Amino acid sequence: MPPRPSLHSLLLMAASASSSAAAAGGGSGRLLAAGGHRIRMLHSFSPGRVPRRPEVACCVRGAPDARRSAPAPAPLRSRNVHSASNYGAASERLGQLIQKLKNKGINPKQWRLGNFQRMLCPQCNGGSSEELSLSVFIRKDGMHATWNCFRSKCGWRGFIQADGVTNISQGKTDIESETDQEVEAKKTANKVYRKVIEEDLNLEPLCDELVEYFSTRMISAETLRRNKVMQRNWNNTISIAFTYRRDGVLVGCKYRAVDKTFSQEANTEKIFYGLDDIKRAHDVIIVEGEIDKLSMDEAGYRNCVSVPDGAPPKVSSKIPNKEQASRIILATDDDHPGQALAEELARRLGKERCWRVKWPKKNDTDTCKDANEVLMFLGPQALRKVIEDAELYPIRGLFSFKDFFPEIDNYFLGIHGDELGIHTGWKSLDDLYKVAPGELTVVTGVPNSGKSEWIDALLCNINKQCGWKFVLCSMENKVKEHARKLLEKHIEKPFFDARYGGDAQRMTPDEFEAGKQWLNETFHLIRCEDDSLPSINWVLDLAKAAVLRHGVRGLVIDPYNELDHQRPSNQTETEYVSQILTKVKRFAQHHSCHVWFVAHPRQLHNWNGGPPNMYDISGSAHFINKCDNGIVVHRNRDPNAGPLDVVQVCVRKVRNKVIGQIGDAFLTYDRVTGQYKDAGKSTIAAVTAVQKRQNSYAKSKKDNVAYEMPFPHPVEDDSVSGEDDSISSEDGGNSFGL
Repeated sequence: MPPRPSLHSLLLMAASASSSAAAAGGGSGRLLAAGGHRIRMLHSFSPGRVPRRPEVACCVRGAPDARRSAPAPAPLRSRNVHSASNYGAASERLGQLIQKLKNKGINPKQWRLGNFQRMLCPQCNGGSSEELSLSVFIRKDGMHATWNCFRSKCGWRGFIQADGVTNISQGKTDIESETDQEVEAKKTANKVYRKVIEEDLNLEPLCDELVEYFSTRMISAETLRRNKVMQRNWNNTISIAFTYRRDGVLVGCKYRAVDKTFSQEANTEKIFYGLDDIKRAHDVIIVEGEIDKLSMDEAGYRNCVSVPDGAPPKVSSKIPNKEQASRIILATDDDHPGQALAEELARRLGKERCWRVKWPKKNDTDTCKDANEVLMFLGPQALRKVIEDAELYPIRGLFSFKDFFPEIDNYFLGIHGDELGIHTGWKSLDDLYKVAPGELTVVTGVPNSGKSEWIDALLCNINKQCGWKFVLCSMENKVKEHARKLLEKHIEKPFFDARYGGDAQRMTPDEFEAGKQWLNETFHLIRCEDDSLPSINWVLDLAKAAVLRHGVRGLVIDPYNELDHQRPSNQTETEYVSQILTKVKRFAQHHSCHVWFVAHPRQLHNWNGGPPNMYDISGSAHFINKCDNGIVVHRNRDPNAGPLDVVQVCVRKVRNKVIGQIGDAFLTYDRVTGQYKDAGKSTIAAVTAVQKRQNSYAKSKKDNVAYEMPFPHPVEDDSVSGEDDSISSEDGGNSFGL
């Protein structure tokens, strides 16, 4: 009677059968009998409860012979016995995994469960030596499979899982959270390695031809002797033998033939080449090959080791501990695999104590690839300079000022032209406030003060000066009304022949068409196409797209209370506002954009008609605490207090003294075209006198709501005629139209 196949073999046979049936259009039925044997599920599928054999393998070329009848399954009596449904599910999962692996090109002659299986990598075909570099692991329960090619020039790796396997079930397993290298490292800890002896390996001193070969690579015979580089004559083929030693004892050996094919002693422990040279070293140099380690020796650096085969499975036990090795210099090859190796070594050893080298050019066009090329083309002195000039390994989020020297140099030299800020277009305001890239300006004011109108005019002025483009998230404006306001400011003519235009001539059709072209090229819109409210993350994501796609330099969010504010129940409004403003500031700094954020003040009690305070903004004091610039836009509503067309721009905060200072500027508003102009001296004097009386009255009443304004900064030239200073309105307070 033939021996019964193991449980895992039967599962693989079932998986193959179900996979073949599915491919032929049939169902993936359960296989409860195979090879004439009755399957009694007396073992758990978990790896620890299945009797393990040295190697569990079976061929999956064909399905079991279905012509032989199989007895019905025996009644299940053990509490550890799996049901037929569990068995069928496992076989179905295995069938899915096998088919998915085949689709990836992974198709060995035999499949093994619960063990790492080496095979030829379909991506690199094992290189010139055709080594079995691909490691494949399939879980015994068919949950998932992983693979990894250990050739440094390939590194192909992947993970697949059976259909219906959730991430939660993956997290409960013992293998999904670990890479193949980490799993093999754990297995290595308890592995018994083969001991090697020089006499058994037939090692002998280097012949003159090999010494001459190393001489052409600028490596002396003394360096070869000190590092115990030998040769092996095997099948009339001489190979270089690099001996790997720990405490002077031979641990392993790696061979390099003349045709650059590599091999090594099997079942030996993998350690760093030159491990004894770094026993008491505080500075350690890590290179990628044995010849690079010998090159460092020629340059005077004996505190150097080479990795055996790319990143070793376990680094920490082969390198001095953190208390001893204060600096680790990574001198891996200057190619993609070498950079990947340096990143992996830095991750395992700790980036905070790693340095990296920058390989110099060997001629006008090419850069040296590794330490030996530097030694051959530039000499040992150049190799020493490479190590001396090693730079700190970059850690994400940690910088030195040197990393920003190019940016600081441009700032000092004024390369970009906006280092001192962009002029606003109004002389009286330029001394107080200019627009700098990467900053956040919060604008507030009581309702109907002209906050949005003033921002639109500012954007038009900036575009006229330096061609900036903007993205607008203005939820309170209809698109057609917003377009009318912008076109009137740009063309300086009214949009309609309406009452507000007076005797002014309406813009012509040609001007209108040219204005539409300007409008389309200058502004981009962020708007919700349904009745939902936009969140700050949604707005910033679209603004980022506008920066990358259209090159916009400014963002307007108007106003704050139109955003969707769904803060967690355990978060206060102050914390929520702080989080929002942090996101906006990071966007501005990262994309070098200026952001204008409009926020309304809370309801003011006992308001005396003066400008509100920045701390009056509804929601949180963080609006003024976290912004770079704080501006209050205010207009006069009392005909007895002065002209109704005067707008007071109160600069209440300026973080960067280079671009401005705290103070007030006065502008006049042209209701016909929507433009702002600097107010004349007489207008400023009249408004200032009224404000002094208001402040004096507020102080006598101890009204904390009123804000005592600093004296305004009038312009040198009276740019507005005396007639403009005395403009009155038939409609009283409603004539301002903002």
